[in-house]
Order: sequence, then C-alpha cells, then structure tokens
Amino acid sequence: MAHCLNGYRLAFSAFLSAAVWLGLMFIFSVPSSRAEGNLAAASQIDGYAKLVFRNYEDCLHRARHLEMSIRILLSSPSVVSLQNARTAWLNARVAYGQSEAFRFYGGPIDYYDSARDVEGPEGRLNSWPVNEAYIDYVQGNSSAGIINDESVELTKVSIVSRNQIEDDRDVSTGYHAIEFLLWGQDLSEAGPGARPASDYTPGTSTNDRRRKYLQLVTAQLVEDHEFLVAQWQPGMDNYAAEFQEIPEGTALGYILTGLLTMSQFELASERIAVPLDSGDPEDEHSCFSDNTHNDFLYNVLGIENVYFGRYENYFVSGIGDLVEKIDPQLNQRMFEALAQTKSSVKKVRAPFDRVLVSPAGSLERTNAELVVDALMRQAALIKEIGARLGLTVNVNDGEAG
Repeated sequence: MAHCLNGYRLAFSAFLSAAVWLGLMFIFSVPSSRAEGNLAAASQIDGYAKLVFRNYEDCLHRARHLEMSIRILLSSPSVVSLQNARTAWLNARVAYGQSEAFRFYGGPIDYYDSARDVEGPEGRLNSWPVNEAYIDYVQGNSSAGIINDESVELTKVSIVSRNQIEDDRDVSTGYHAIEFLLWGQDLSEAGPGARPASDYTPGTSTNDRRRKYLQLVTAQLVEDHEFLVAQWQPGMDNYAAEFQEIPEGTALGYILTGLLTMSQFELASERIAVPLDSGDPEDEHSCFSDNTHNDFLYNVLGIENVYFGRYENYFVSGIGDLVEKIDPQLNQRMFEALAQTKSSVKKVRAPFDRVLVSPAGSLERTNAELVVDALMRQAALIKEIGARLGLTVNVNDGEAG
C-alpha cells in the first residue's frame, strides 16, 4: 500500500501542475481578482478536508465489517449468515452514498493521470448498471459469467482488469457486483433478488469459484477505501495536504463543482430521470437489493453534509457558514432548497422499480419527478453561490459513473 500511495503522490503532483490548473478550468473559472485573493474561507476548506476524511474513514470501517460478514457467510453458508452479509452491505451504502458529494473534480476518488493511464477507484467501487450475465448465472443461462468460465483464473488483478472493458455495463467489481452476488437477479417488482445461501455451499467447482470471487471483490473494495482514507488523513504528506495549499478560490471551486454535479447531473439526471424515462428496472442504481430509494437519500445527505459542515456527530465549518457571512438571504434560500430536496426524496416509493412501472401522472412518478425539480432548483442556487464567491461553477459530467 505504501508503494501504491507513493506512486499516487508522484502522479498526482504532475496531475495538479497540468490537468488541475489547466485542463479542469472548463469546470469552473475564476473571473475576478477577488477569487484569487483571500476569501476568508480557510476554515471551510480545512473543515471540508476533515469532513471528507471522517466520511471515508466510516466507509472503510463499514467495508471491513462487510468483509467480515462475508467471511462468516463463506465459512458457514446459511439463510442467517447470508442475511447478515446483506445487512452489512446495506449499512456500508449509508456511508458511501454520502461520500459521493466529494466526486467530480479529479480528487483521489476519480482522478485520471493520462500520462500513466492511472485513475482513482470510483469506477471499481460504484459502477452501475450491472450486466449480471457478465459475472454469474442468470435466468435462462446457468453457465453465464466469469464465475462459470474456468479458463479465467480468479485473482484481484484478473477481476479488476475485466471491469468495463468493452461495455460500461460489464461491471466485474465494486459495491454493485457484491450486491448481485448477495441478492442475485431482481426478478420481482414486489421485492429484491432471492439468491439462495446454497450458492455458497463449498464442494462444487462453480460454487467454489463464486465463493472465491465474492471474497476477492470484497477485499478489493476494502483496499480501495484504504487508499481514500490514506489520501485524506490529516497531517500526512498526501492529497489533503495539497488540497489545503491551493488557492481558496480553486478549492471552493472544486467543492462546489462536486455539489453541483452530484445534484444536477448524477442524481437528478443519471440516477432518477434516466430510469424514469426508460422505465427499465435495470437502470436502477441498486436494483438487486431494492435499495435505490436509500441511495437517493444518502446522496442528498452527502450534499447537505458539505454545506452544513457535518458528518453524523462530527461538525466543522461548512460552506453555509461562508455564505451566511456574505449573503444571509442566499444562505436561507439554499437552506430551504436543501430541506425541500430532502423532504421530496423521502416521499419516493420503495422499491423504486414499482415507480418505474407506474403510469405517467401517477402519484409514484409525480413524487419522483418532484425530486428532480427540487435538485435542479438546488443546483441553480449552488451556481449562484459560486457567482457570489466570484466563481463560475459548471457541471462536470466527464467523471460521472
């Protein structure tokens, strides 16, 4: 891991000097001398870095608990141990969903170093939707997937190297691959997938490969979270130290780009509007577990966390504190917009695939559409906040996944 982090550090230094300062200027621009000067935002920038660390630290803790639950499942497959592993997966999603507000500006989660062809772990952690037949058996094809292809030696490297090679839906690793391995296909509108615990009974070649595959992708998940924690740990020679040294206008631009893109593009468009338009449950974010409605909520809470400066019972100076100093009315409008978004998302029916099959004009669809509307209003205010800070903040959809 130390070698990995040192390599990342070298790559990221070059990345900062080139892509961040030049290539990412299309995401936000700094049109005034005010943005390059002192915005008195040091406490917000420091608080953000600490908040990111706390959230990722919780992600790692929950990922390790998931790994332990899966070890118990594999050592003693049963209805109970499978359900406990599923519960651990759902608990892990609580923290990870909130952490997605830290994306979209080329930080450790989703950076790309074109010179070395190295990227952050987001694509390994959370890619979706998943072509189930790429991993394991599906209805009508009992021999589908990498698990059933004995010509493929199962290692972390071989699994990761097959992630989204020819088709973005050919996902081999991450939360949603694990989700499929725990739940199986969701073949019912009324409930989640129903993979039997007997799929993990040892003794047959296919089951043994499935057991090994699940163990390996979970280990990779933990390793990727360890990387994120290391890069944001306070007091270290890492990305967090770099982040707190860049100009305040640049750092605030990154933060607001993450909030804007999560609100307007990733959540409103990709995760809600796209499946509403297609009506296809395969376009759900967490379709196997029927956890999509909670994914929406935790993404919304993640945006709130950054604005208010909090993660569970941990508090820092948030972006809202800075906005309150320069424009209390704008801060109040943002506060109300965030509250409206959260209120709207809590009204989305679960499971979300029932919403997708509901007719146009139904209460189920209308409630989901109201979340999109609320997110778009919220996004407009984030842009306005950027302008008030002397920044032009735009959506960065190049890193969405």
